[in-house]
Amino acid sequence: MTQTTDDAAAAVHQPEPDRPRRRPRVHRPRVHRAWWVAAVTFVTIIGAAAFRSLPGILIDPLHQDFGWSRGTIGAAVSVNLALYGLTAPFAAALMDRFGIRRVVAVALTVIAVGSGATVWMESAWQLILCWGLLVGLGSGSMALAFAATVTNRWFTERRGLVTGVLTAASASGQLIFLPLLSWIVETYDWRPAAVTVALAALAVVPFVWLLLHDHPADVGLKPYGADEFIPKPAPVPGAARRALAVLFSAARTGPFWLLAGTFAICGASTNGLIQTHFIPAAHDHHMPLTTASTLLAVIGIFDVVGTIASGWFTDRFEPRRLLAVYYALRGISLLFLPLLLAPSVHPPMVFFIVFYGLDWVATVPPTLALCREQYGEDSAIVFGWVLASHQVGAALVAFLGGVARDRLGSYDVVWVASGALCAAAALMALVIRRRTAPAPGGIA
Repeated sequence: MTQTTDDAAAAVHQPEPDRPRRRPRVHRPRVHRAWWVAAVTFVTIIGAAAFRSLPGILIDPLHQDFGWSRGTIGAAVSVNLALYGLTAPFAAALMDRFGIRRVVAVALTVIAVGSGATVWMESAWQLILCWGLLVGLGSGSMALAFAATVTNRWFTERRGLVTGVLTAASASGQLIFLPLLSWIVETYDWRPAAVTVALAALAVVPFVWLLLHDHPADVGLKPYGADEFIPKPAPVPGAARRALAVLFSAARTGPFWLLAGTFAICGASTNGLIQTHFIPAAHDHHMPLTTASTLLAVIGIFDVVGTIASGWFTDRFEPRRLLAVYYALRGISLLFLPLLLAPSVHPPMVFFIVFYGLDWVATVPPTLALCREQYGEDSAIVFGWVLASHQVGAALVAFLGGVARDRLGSYDVVWVASGALCAAAALMALVIRRRTAPAPGGIA
């Protein structure tokens, strides 16, 4: 009996035979939802960029079809460009009040209505109403302030890179639609091209409504790279009042005026000048419409590369010096452009297109970084006002460039004057004072 008890006790204490161990589960990191939101934002800005690729193509067809002067058509373009900028700060405030998704969906619908209605216009005032007012308001609601809002809410790391990618979306839209729209205009008419743009804007609306979340807290996530969960802020009432209050506060600081001044020159030398007048200027030198529009699309290709690279540089280098370099190089390239325009494409023109494309909106990531450094949580709205100056500069040159072409018979003076303005912008960028620490929230 004792032996049996001892055997049982030994059996209890005997170690169990080794069992095959299960492999530990490997938790593969999921793609943070912030990147999906950035992807939807990218596609949305591409859809909005479709209409912005059209003005340069339509200047000559509208001139021939209705007999309107280039100055008159340029006036409609200038209204569009000005509203694109002036709407941005109010749109950023509206996004704080009603959410990103609602504002962007309505804006895309307004663009579709405005571009589609142009097919029935018969007078110049209708061009200004549809092309200038409606599309200007709609596209302005999805301007770079929209990209700034998404970046500020969803990312604490890689902000420069994301800003560069979203800025490049506008160039990508130009890249996609310019060759297609120029082919439609040459093969059929300008009206089918306007309808194509309207349909492109409408096609993006479902993606925005289903996939574009307003804030990481809506899906229970931290912003990408954040250490702590950030609750969703309460809706901010009085969007217009807040946008104006931020403007008045920022306007009392020197960096705001330097940023606004440099960005006004940026708009004058890109959207107002090259995007609006490059194709008709090339056509003046007997270059075919499709060839000139293809060159502008190639600018879009290299703009994507240059802007993303600029975002990467902005995360690592001093933004003021980057801006000075970008503006100086752009000014030098514009001084050479009058010598390069010809009936056919030759190597120096290809070099200009590549060089200018890399520099096209490379200024955006460092400008936004400086706004964020100076103005903290109000930076998206401040950047909206800085963008407004960008579009005012673009609007002035879009109009004055057309007037100069009507009066002087060429664009040569416009190219040289824009190059000189870029040199001034380079100097202005260098004198922006540096803040020792980022503003924690609001304007100091």
